[in-house]
Amino acid sequence: MTLQADLELIRGAALKAGELALQARKDGLKIWSKPGGSPVTDADIAVDTLLKLRLLADRPNYGWLSEETADDPARLEVTRLFLVDPIDGTAAYLKNRPWFTVCIAVVENGRPTCAVVHAPELNETYEATLGGGAFLNGRPIRPSGATSLDGAAMLGDARMFADPRWPEPWPAMRIESRNSIAYRIALVAAGTFDAALALSSKNDWDLAAADLIAREAGACIGDHLGRPFTYNRPSPKQCSLLCAAPGLDQLILQRLRHIDPPS
Repeated sequence: MTLQADLELIRGAALKAGELALQARKDGLKIWSKPGGSPVTDADIAVDTLLKLRLLADRPNYGWLSEETADDPARLEVTRLFLVDPIDGTAAYLKNRPWFTVCIAVVENGRPTCAVVHAPELNETYEATLGGGAFLNGRPIRPSGATSLDGAAMLGDARMFADPRWPEPWPAMRIESRNSIAYRIALVAAGTFDAALALSSKNDWDLAAADLIAREAGACIGDHLGRPFTYNRPSPKQCSLLCAAPGLDQLILQRLRHIDPPS
């Protein structure tokens, strides 16, 4: 299958999933807590089911890894798999805020090759193929030209940046947050924000689709030590996230060097 064929498949699936998510919320949601306390809804499960049935019907030889499906170690044996977050940003979804996304990536040998991040309430569809560039609603995107942290537009936890334990205080920045990790990355890829930083672990399904979009747009993305992400490993987690415009990447990494990676 070509990358373009995969992109058309996952784009169509993401758009249908977004319609389902909006309708399910309008109809009324059933909400419960996962082990660990994070919320999940019947819409998360319905969207996951729709995507799994639709995508694997077309690509039965692809593996599957999703936030809302029990992990099957058989995924480790396949060359390609779908890496999916049915609704990334469930907290925003529950609060009728628009910052939630449907995220789908095709991953081959640990790297995303095709990706869609769709924000249905905002009518924003970010997409990319390996070597093919990144787009928002069909228009090419690129990160900002920021070269200074002073006044930079940063996505992250304002309390983290204000912590007095930093060896060097952060300059004054415009700090905001968005519930969907993938949407934060997409906003940096499109130049709406200059960088996004999270020093807590993130799941593969939070990152994979947006990772490719960021790279193809020209942004820098990896963990807080500058290491790129590899997907479809036995543990589907990454230790942290930094996505930044190329003019800020090294400036931020210099401030993070003292933080050891998790053991």
